[in-house]
Order: sequence, then C-alpha cells, then structure tokens
Amino acid sequence: MENKIDLKTIENFRKEFNSSKHVRSTRNATFRNDLLEVAMDWDRYRKIDHSFSNIVSGEMTATNQKSSGRCWGFAGLNLFRIFLGRKYNLKNFEFSQSYFMFWDKLEKSNYFLESIINTADKGWNSRLIMHLLDNPIQDGGQWDMWVNLVNKYGVVPQTEMPESYSSSRSMRMNRLITRKLRENASILRESVSKNASSSDIQEKKISMLKDIYKMLTIHLGTPPKYFDWQTRDKKKNFIRFTDMTPQSFYQEHVGLKLDDYVCLINCPMSDKEYEKVYTVDYLGNVLEGNSIRYLNVQSEIMKDAAIKSLKNDEPVWFGCDVSKHFHRELGVMDMDLFDYDSFYEINFGMDKATRLEYGDSQMTHAMLFTGVDLDTEGKPIKWRVENSWGVKGGDKGYHIMTDKWFDEYNYEVVVHKDHVPSDLFKLYTKEKAVRLDPWDPMGALAK
Repeated sequence: MENKIDLKTIENFRKEFNSSKHVRSTRNATFRNDLLEVAMDWDRYRKIDHSFSNIVSGEMTATNQKSSGRCWGFAGLNLFRIFLGRKYNLKNFEFSQSYFMFWDKLEKSNYFLESIINTADKGWNSRLIMHLLDNPIQDGGQWDMWVNLVNKYGVVPQTEMPESYSSSRSMRMNRLITRKLRENASILRESVSKNASSSDIQEKKISMLKDIYKMLTIHLGTPPKYFDWQTRDKKKNFIRFTDMTPQSFYQEHVGLKLDDYVCLINCPMSDKEYEKVYTVDYLGNVLEGNSIRYLNVQSEIMKDAAIKSLKNDEPVWFGCDVSKHFHRELGVMDMDLFDYDSFYEINFGMDKATRLEYGDSQMTHAMLFTGVDLDTEGKPIKWRVENSWGVKGGDKGYHIMTDKWFDEYNYEVVVHKDHVPSDLFKLYTKEKAVRLDPWDPMGALAK
C-alpha cells in the first residue's frame, strides 16, 4: 500500500476542482475577504435581535481587558459590581483589575515554585515538568482561583489601583517574569538534587518571590493596604467611606458568600462521568486556597440553574470557547450564523465530546450572563452576555449566545447553591474529586 501522495493523485485533484464552478466562486470570494463575512447566512443575520425576556437589573458599561487574558477576573468583578451598584444606586463603577492581577501573579509564582520543588525527582524533559515550565504565570484563570484571591486579598475600586500599560498589555511583563521563574526552577531543582535542607530551599524561594514582587510593583504599581472611597449615586447623592481595607471593602460592600457558589461543567468526554466531581492536578494559584472543583452535569442542568439565577436577578459567571462560530463585531455566538458546510461543500461533523478529545475545543474565555430570552413555554432561545472587550461589539459590549451554541461550546457555569438540586449540591461539597491530568481539556484556563 502506497502511503505517499503521488503526483497523479494531485493532478486529479487539480482537474476536478479547476472545473468546479463552486470552488472558483468561493475561492474568488475569500481571496480578498474574511471567511466569516462570506460564509455568513443572511437569513440568520437578519434575525439578530438584542431584546430579551429576562435581564438582571444593574447592568453597567462594558469593561475592557484589552491585550490581556484576565477575562475570568473581569467576569468576577463585573458580577460583584452589579451587586455593589444596586446597593448604592450607582450608574457605573469598576473594581481594580490590576489589583487582582498583581496578587494572582505573585500567588501563581509561589504555586509554580512549590510545584517545582515537589517534582524535583522528575526528569527535566518529563511531560509534567515541561507542562509546568510552559506558562507558569499566564493571565488566565478559573472560578476557584478567583475565589481564592478574593478570600485572601479582597478587592479595591479601580481608582485605588488603576490600569497600567502592562496590566492592559501583559505580554512583555509575563515574558520576563516567566524567564526569571524558569531560572529559579533550575536553581531549586539543583538544590534538591544536592540534598539541601527544606529550610534552605524555602529561604531561596522567598528570595525569588521578593524579585517577582519587585517586578510586579514596577509593572503594576503597589497594592493599597488602606483607602477611602467616595462617589455619587444616580440621584447625585454623595457617598463616602473611609479607612477601609481591601478585605473590609469586599465583605462590607459586596458581601457575596463565595463558598455558597457551585461550579457546574458539561464535559461529555468518554473518560468523564456525569454527576461526578473533578479536579485538576497542578492547577491553582493560592497554595492554601480551594482546589479547582467541578461537578459534571448534563447541559440542561447547567441551563436550568442559570435560568433560575437570572430570573432571581442574579448574573451568572460562565466559561466557554468563544473562538467558535462567533462574530465579534456583531457580538453573536450562533451555530447557524456561518454556513461552512455549504460554503466548502464539506461536512464538519464533530460533536462536543470529539472536539474536546481531539483538541478542537476547550474553555478559552469567561464572561457573564445577564439575561435570557425565554419562549412561551419557558425554554431558552438565546442568552445575553456581558463581555470584557469594550463597547464596540454587539449591543455596546453585550453579546448574544443562541441556546444551540450554549449546548455545543459552553462548558461551565457558576451559580448559587439555591439554584442547584440539593442532591447535586451534596455531591459537589461531599464527594471526593476525581483527579485529572494537568493537560486535560478541563484544565484549560479562561483568558
């Protein structure tokens, strides 16, 4: 059996497709145009409608993470500001996104160095070490990592730690810190190989973290310990609070009990079971904080919990693969908006499980559900999404996700325990988590 592509076969390809009117017309259309535009289905485009039957109160101007991968924290802060805004009748408000970024980078650095110490018996070229070294302080994160930061460090208004060049364009800062951490990893591994004492290794690690803290301060500024906050509400009434800490600001002015929230995922992979709890090895930030914890459920259970939340005026943090079947300018996630099958005359047939198992999809982005459009029977038609890419796309930064798209590319929602069946909540809190490899698709971070 011949394994090569022979020239005769290629010539047959050429003759067949050069004689095809369809290939010529689609080639000409894409030669100087974006595939998204020329493959768009006009019938779906004309039905784009940003009205919804249910929208939570307190929406504000869409935020902008710019050239950084902080969507998971932006989504968390956008969730918080809705509750803060309702409490004080605010027209608009932003928490500091630089503040959580600073502590996340420092905690990830410590998490990485401890992981390096604990795996020093592995070869430098083992899959695990290569994974740890690949991107130790990337911007991305998960819900439980967000909870860990808030519980330990609280939150502050953006006025107390504003955006910097590096917080909005994090590539160069990340690159230099990563370079230093890899150097640190080589030093720590050598120390372990020479049987250095635990106290000596920890002393070296603290000195390394001191350098990382300095680099973060240079790029992001110094996180405040105490601050005052003042503003005016929608009725122009003046509000002032003094002598606050980041922790007291969160506890007294946001007040959400994050331990009451449940992280549901929909992962139909062949090696995953529904109604099982999963965690991911070597994934985290705050070493002493919560481990990553997911409860795998059917998509309909995720949707039901999200709908109950929204109808109760509670926005919903979620994670999805935003890169698929999405038009950024229109702000639409829709499986039928682009007719690739007709455009290529080729069938794209992978289901959700196959896409996960064969590397075609994973969670890439976190956003916030702020509304849902229900039909006369209470079934979802589409979902209203608050993104963190500024106000230019969609409805001033608010997007549409069709319910069909939800089933195919939404992987995770976070809801209050009151909106989850009691038996599932018991599983989530009590069942021992199945440990997944660090490179499992469910270990992907939202960026």
